[in-house]
Amino acid sequence: MTSPRSKSPKPQNSFRKDDSKEETTFWDKIGTLGRKKRIKEVQEVQEEGKYAIDSPGNPAMADVPPEEYTLEENEERTMVEPKSYSDPKLQELMNILIDWVNDVLADHRIIVKNLEQDLYDGQVLQKLYEKLTNEKLDVPEVTQSEEGQKQKLYVVLGSVNNILGLTGNRLSQQKWSVESVHSKNLVAILHLLVSLARHFRAPIRLPENVTVNVVIVQKRDGVLKNRTVIEEITSRYDDLGMRCERDAFDTLFDHAPDKLEVVKKSLVTFVNKHLNKINMEVQDLDTQFHDGVYLTLLMGLLEGFFVPLYSFNLSPQNFEQKVHNVNVAFDLMQEIGLAAPKARPEDIVNLDLKSTLRVLYNLFTKYKNVY
Repeated sequence: MTSPRSKSPKPQNSFRKDDSKEETTFWDKIGTLGRKKRIKEVQEVQEEGKYAIDSPGNPAMADVPPEEYTLEENEERTMVEPKSYSDPKLQELMNILIDWVNDVLADHRIIVKNLEQDLYDGQVLQKLYEKLTNEKLDVPEVTQSEEGQKQKLYVVLGSVNNILGLTGNRLSQQKWSVESVHSKNLVAILHLLVSLARHFRAPIRLPENVTVNVVIVQKRDGVLKNRTVIEEITSRYDDLGMRCERDAFDTLFDHAPDKLEVVKKSLVTFVNKHLNKINMEVQDLDTQFHDGVYLTLLMGLLEGFFVPLYSFNLSPQNFEQKVHNVNVAFDLMQEIGLAAPKARPEDIVNLDLKSTLRVLYNLFTKYKNVY
């Protein structure tokens, strides 16, 4: 009897076939996931393109998340129109201001790369103010919380406003605030830095007539409405003060220093004729008008009215008090109908003789026959 034939064992390659099937299935899955990811990315790009095409009238809103537009009735927000960022003059201004801030703060090893991102929390502005004024502010060095950052900005910007002479009615002329700076409003930050650079006569040349398109969004009757306005950041002022047409004083300084001395003596005689009425006297025009005291008192004497002592500082102790005095005198000049002085208050305080002579000569021309 023939014994049953034993079954041969399954060939080894049958297991390899199954393993290979499982391996192929695994990589097929990976490939499928990769394709799905690429398809999703393509769809996202297509959606972005479609949105850009469908909403060309609102370019500013595309960059702002919806939560930024949770406004109360009649509340408004402002932002720079995106296309303004590509303006070469704006880019030049921003780069010049960044370089200036970095130069001033070089000893602190502070490097500013972006005005909006690096200045909003008050840390850099604090150091900049302290370096420019040599005054220490009583604020924490580092503040992480939003409330702490705003408190620091309140102190820093308050000190800036004082030194710029933005007090009382002039405070309304400021173009920045704690909220605007902390919300990274580029226009507010630029206005602030330009004012500081001009006030401290920074050794930089600011591009003239720089403007920015600003989108203003307001909620009215439950609907968001937006409009665009042109904001002037710099005008016809150069890096060291007011730029004006050349006049006789430019000629005197450049070509006739001997005649300049004659003019100075004439102006000294003129101002002393009136200051002597209150037992005051000027001997040196180069220095004695820089604190604004004589200039303010002179305006009252020329027009025959008393300037309230509370409106200016009889004994100014610091730069901002002197600037305030000169501002008072300039305001009086314009109130009586004189043309705006061809000088900045800071120029007078900084002993800029040409600016002082221009202001005094303007008074001399109007009041030379007044006794």
